[in-house]
Amino acid sequence: MRQVLIHAGEDSYWIAECPSLPGCVSQGTTREEAIRNIKEAIEGYILVLKEDGLPVPEDKLDALLLAV
Repeated sequence: MRQVLIHAGEDSYWIAECPSLPGCVSQGTTREEAIRNIKEAIEGYILVLKEDGLPVPEDKLDALLLAV
């Protein structure tokens, strides 16, 4: 399980990023596409870490949603 942040980006794209995996970012023309793409990016990121014998960072993000 990984926490993912999704937000509207420029040019009507949705941006998805996984903070526990630095640089693991994807996008899509819809929110659903961005979610599918970030799942694939996370899987690939972790696979490469394992293939290279590197540790896989734990997901330690403590998210808080504030209404201001």
